[in-house]
Amino acid sequence: MSTKDDFFAHIKKGYTTKGDSITMGAAMLNGEAVTNALVKIPLKTLNRHGLIAGATGTGKTKTLQVLAENLSDKGIPVLLMDLKGDLSGLAQPSPGHPKIDERHAKIGIPFEPKSFPVEILSLSEQDGVKLRATVSEFGPTLLSRILDLTETQEGIVAVVFKYCDDNKLPLLDLKDFKKVLQYATGTGKKEFTKDYGRISTSSTGTILRKIIELEQQGADLFFGEKSFEVDDLTRIDENGRGYINILRLTDIQDRPKLFSTFMLSLLAEIYATFPEQGDSDRPELILFIDEAHLIFKEASKALLDQIESIVKLIRSKGIGLYFVTQNPTDVPNEVLAQLGLKVQHALRAFTARDRKAIKLTAENYPISDYYDTKEVLTSLGIGEALISALDEKGRPTPLAATLLRAPMSRMDILTDSELDSVIKNSDLVGKYNEEIDRESAYEILNEKIEKAEKEAEKEREKPTSRRTSTRRSTRQNPVIKVLTSATFIRGVLGVLKKVMR
Repeated sequence: MSTKDDFFAHIKKGYTTKGDSITMGAAMLNGEAVTNALVKIPLKTLNRHGLIAGATGTGKTKTLQVLAENLSDKGIPVLLMDLKGDLSGLAQPSPGHPKIDERHAKIGIPFEPKSFPVEILSLSEQDGVKLRATVSEFGPTLLSRILDLTETQEGIVAVVFKYCDDNKLPLLDLKDFKKVLQYATGTGKKEFTKDYGRISTSSTGTILRKIIELEQQGADLFFGEKSFEVDDLTRIDENGRGYINILRLTDIQDRPKLFSTFMLSLLAEIYATFPEQGDSDRPELILFIDEAHLIFKEASKALLDQIESIVKLIRSKGIGLYFVTQNPTDVPNEVLAQLGLKVQHALRAFTARDRKAIKLTAENYPISDYYDTKEVLTSLGIGEALISALDEKGRPTPLAATLLRAPMSRMDILTDSELDSVIKNSDLVGKYNEEIDRESAYEILNEKIEKAEKEAEKEREKPTSRRTSTRRSTRQNPVIKVLTSATFIRGVLGVLKKVMR
């Protein structure tokens, strides 16, 4: 048996699945695709998370697009973080091209242009379904970790939430939270001290400054009503295909704090909302986080611990997380260790640091008799990638340098009119895009403070009342007091006595 036949048998054995799967492409040997040596990812293992990495321009976004399309076709909803603005083309079919047909002939599967059900979401002022959450939904622990507070400051945040719960003050947006903090060390200082202990003005000042920093990154648009219900991410269209939810983030690339705030709140809400499902045959929802290094860029140790915990636990809810970034080293080792599927596009060895990164990356992949992994990492072409996944029993599959299939949808953005049409036909825009500003802690406390100030003003304006009495004053006139004193009388009598003599 030839080396090529051995390789074909090796790949076929490693990537044969009993259940449903997604075909990524065909394995390559010596830089050439081996037709029908198909690399398949079992649906059963897609909730084990994954990584798509590679240098700029090597095809990461197209790989993400291929995965999203095939998941949607299998009835699995998807959430994509679109930081570069080039994923909206999923809503339109590919125009096709002779090179695409040639690629698919080498792989051994037909090419079929398709469009997919798409929902455009927005975290900022961009058009789309608005994503919001209230401060109360965050809770004191998560909010403290987002703000990177000390233990003492965390205690103050917990007291603020307790006070609002006890006094039925809704904490909806950041102005509500700031108002309660100011009230705790101002007009309501006595009230807080009596029921919850003394609150340090310096600590509340630090918390306020950190909230303002978060606001400057646009968080005031995110906190508020109406809260987005995560169940709306799991919709299926009339043809049984999962919706591809595209979150437009092109205008917040320079605001990593807002991005990590949203991601952590979303993951926490999904974990709290979705039921346990254990090891099922297919995931409930897959999330792709493009430019994943932005989550970890300014994250505190506490925030990283929170992300790591959620990555470990959310799998049992049927949720898969896929990080898309340039280099695997952008993702913390604790998170990287949890990832089942790795799709590694080409890396460039321009510097000593690059060569070190390639060596570390190669060590994360299974040893192969057919590849020198370090060499393959630098020689992969556009639309080619090293793939290592998990089989249905959770074992690593053989390492496969893969010629990836082409996206079935358009590999370009929608025009403005096409984008407007998608948003206009959305069922969720009407549900979430109405701005609501009901009475909450800010308005209630303002009213309470205003009332207290009016009462204090009335007290100051009351005239001083003088009491009249029928009793004679016991206080003696000082002149009379002198004239009737014993000393004065004796002096007068002495003078009279001398005169009479």
